[in-house]
Amino acid sequence: MLDDVSCTVPRGTLAGLIGLLRWIFDASPRVFDQIGAPLLGVFPFVVMFLVTSVATLRERTSGTLERLLSLPLAKLDLLLGYALAFGLVAAVQAALATWFTLGVLGLDVAGSPAVLVLVAVLDALLGVALGLFVSAFAATEFQAVQFMLAVVLPQFLLCGLLVLRDQLDPVLRVVSDALPLSYAVDAMRYVTRSPEAGTELVQDLAVIAGACVAALALGAATLRRRTP
Repeated sequence: MLDDVSCTVPRGTLAGLIGLLRWIFDASPRVFDQIGAPLLGVFPFVVMFLVTSVATLRERTSGTLERLLSLPLAKLDLLLGYALAFGLVAAVQAALATWFTLGVLGLDVAGSPAVLVLVAVLDALLGVALGLFVSAFAATEFQAVQFMLAVVLPQFLLCGLLVLRDQLDPVLRVVSDALPLSYAVDAMRYVTRSPEAGTELVQDLAVIAGACVAALALGAATLRRRTP
């Protein structure tokens, strides 16, 4: 399983996306400094959501998942095993992208690089957890991609990357407050401007981690033991 995921997600995918972004803003390095860190949280989330949902769906359609579910194994334990496999790949991707962004592209942040890696890894794990959850509802790979539009795109639009969250319409701000990716972007912005890991950052990380746990629990509750 881990080998299949590693082949699905080349190790340089996220670093390549960040590098392309730096190239686009080559004439405006300050713009890259402003959005580089938040996107370092968004890209792992998006990539791992798509890869996890599609790969898990393939496991189901090939019969592998159904055979595993026939074993005396709790559904939550099975999902945790999948989450661990995908999570290892996500951690490698996020760590490599962070190293490349800071060391090669020269992204300027006030916080610790280790904290930046931690936030990026948590964001990638959030993508894994949500990908495992929505894979239970997709019957085809095309439907899995459609779920990305339904689950990921609204979060991307309302996470504060395009428009600062405190400038959103009050109704949209309420929706934004309920979306976990908003806290991922907030955490990345905090690391960008603050050298200390304060209460605000800890709260953002707690929300992201809680969303991961909730998504895995919901995924276990909705996972079918037999494919219709």
